[in-house]
Formats: sequence, C-alpha cells, structure tokens
Amino acid sequence: MPRNGVGFMNDEFFSYELIKTDPQTGARAGVLHTPHGDIETPVYMPVGTQATVKGVFPRDLKEAGSQIILSNTYHLYMRPGDEIVKEAGGLHKFMNWDRPILTDSGGFQVFSLAKLNKITEEGVEFSSNVDGSKHFFTPEKAMQVEENLGADIIMAFDQCSEYGYTHDQAKAAMIRTGNWLERCYKAHEASGKKEQTLFPIIQGNVFKDLRGESLERCKPFVRHGIAIGGLSVGEPKEIMYDVLDFLQDKMPSDVPRYLMGVGSPDCLIEGTIRGVDMFDCVLATRIARNGTAMTSRGRVVVRNGRYKEDFTPLDPECDCYCCKHYTKAYLRHLVNTGEMFGAMLLSLHNITFLHKLMHGLREAILGGYVLDFRKEFYEKYGGEGKW
Repeated sequence: MPRNGVGFMNDEFFSYELIKTDPQTGARAGVLHTPHGDIETPVYMPVGTQATVKGVFPRDLKEAGSQIILSNTYHLYMRPGDEIVKEAGGLHKFMNWDRPILTDSGGFQVFSLAKLNKITEEGVEFSSNVDGSKHFFTPEKAMQVEENLGADIIMAFDQCSEYGYTHDQAKAAMIRTGNWLERCYKAHEASGKKEQTLFPIIQGNVFKDLRGESLERCKPFVRHGIAIGGLSVGEPKEIMYDVLDFLQDKMPSDVPRYLMGVGSPDCLIEGTIRGVDMFDCVLATRIARNGTAMTSRGRVVVRNGRYKEDFTPLDPECDCYCCKHYTKAYLRHLVNTGEMFGAMLLSLHNITFLHKLMHGLREAILGGYVLDFRKEFYEKYGGEGKW
C-alpha cells in the first residue's frame, strides 16, 4: 500500500523505483538508488560481520555480483571501535568497499551474544562477549555508532524477541522497539547525516496483532525502506511465511522491504514471492567453512567419501572461479585437510550461487514467470525446505 502524508528524507541521496509487481504473487523488481551505487532488487546481501566477508576478497565479491554488503554494528563497536573506523574515513574506506553498505543496529547481538545485565526503557546494560567489559546501549548510542561507521543504510535499535515468547513478553518487546524507534529517528535527524538513511524494524514475534501494531508504529518513520525483524530465529518456516503473508499487503509499497537474517535458497524464493526485496544471512559462508555447497542439484557436502574420486566440477551450471577450475575431489581434499583455500572456494561459490538465484528471480518477475521459476527450482533442488 502507498503511504499517505509521509514525506521523503534525503531524496537527493536515496530513492526507490518499483519497476514491476508480479500480479499473481506480489513479487517485486525494483532499483534502490544510494550514494554508493544502485541496487537491483530483489537482492541477497553477503554478511561482512567484522568489515570483511569471511574468506572472500572484495574484488571477487564484485565479480560474483555483490551489490551491497552488511556489516555488524555490535562487533565493530567492540573491535576495533567505531571511533577508529570513523578516523579511517568510515567503513567504505576502512574496508576498501566502494559499493553500498548496510549496518544493523547491534540490537540482535546485544540480546543474543552479550551477557545482559539490565533492560530498561532507557537502554540495555550488558557485558561484552569479547572481554567482559560493561557497556550501555541506548537508541541514541546505537545511532552514534552507526553514524561513525558511515554505512549507507542504518537500522533502528530494536529488541528482538525469541521464538517461544508469550504474547505479553513479545508485546513488551514490540512496544519498547517502537519507543526506541522514535528516539532513533530524532537522533538521526539531529545528526544531519543526509547520506545515510534509517530503516525502522517491524517486530512482534509470531503474533499477527503485534506485527500489525508494530507496522503502524513504523510507518511514520519510513523514508526509504522498512525491515522485518525477529523471524528465522527458531520458528518453523511455515510460521515465518504466514507472518510474511500477513504483512505483505500492509507494508508500504513505495520502498524496499528487508527481511533480516534470512538467506537459504528456499527462503529467498518464498520471501520474494511474498513481496520482500532485500535479504541477508551468514549461511552461505558459514556452511562453506563446514564443507557444504549450494548447487543446481541441491546441497553437496564435499567432505563425504562419495566425492573422493569425483573429478567433475562442483556445479556444472555455475561459471564461478571454483567451478571453472576445480573438482569435487580436490575440494574434498582441501576441506578434509583443513586447508583454508577450500573454505574460500566454497564461500565464493555459495555467494555466487545466491546472487545468480536472485538474478533469476528478478528476471522471472520481469518476464512474468515467477511461479514457473519457483516450481522448476524445487524440482531440481529436491523440494522446499531442504536447506
């Protein structure tokens, strides 16, 4: 649905073009314009937690098709420190990446990694998972750290409620997230950082009434995008899809929608056909480090003995550096001997695979055959939910 009465902020830096919406599913193809380049959507964003995508050179990310990467506010605040990154000229210069960057607010890591000491309306007191030092994060502090990091897209500080929360627990977290959003917005406006745009985050756990209320609280602060948080945190995929179905026609249509922390092939497809435009996840590189690849024939665990004498490419339909130059037998050898080159090759392949998947989805949306694309994918990959 289009928004009423909400103006655009920083239009000289950010804008979104919705090119086509699939009439059968609501899947969308668009372009998000940012200060560091255009992003064709739907898009998968590789995760560079510590200002690097593990095991992949930036030049190879570009060749693979990475348009934007995500970095982690909590981890960079801890090490090397956001002030160091600011002194270096911001994340783009610090990590030598000249394309768009998105940073989360650190909220998920504060609640999932750090040892929590106290949660109040003012903020969160916690102990670092690195050295045990005490810290206090407020919405204003999160905005200051993200501004120092200098990403194009920054996220509001939120409280992500775990799967299994009661309705009352999830409601309290959702209300706090809404209150913190107002403070994030005020702090961001006061900073005058027009080259950054702030995405609010819809929370509410699995409860549709809370998701609807959270969305309404977000709408006044939507400028160039909106995010859906608190999914893919342990709930069955069917529940996640049900929440996305509920939100699809209620979210603003003139900005990109970002589903946080989701990146398996089936979830990328199912999210896209439910109107989501942006995704991120560490899955591609994490499973690569464990010797697992995403291929056009499904999941391949290259450490398995069946590949000991398999001198064929990892994926015959892939033209990435790994698939053009190396065999499953060689990859198995690298993984089983603990050579880092194996993880590097598999990480590059998995990221390339997901970018090609998103490109295929975009072409299917523009060509009007997105459901056929989905059907063919599942027929080849062994069905939905196999990741």
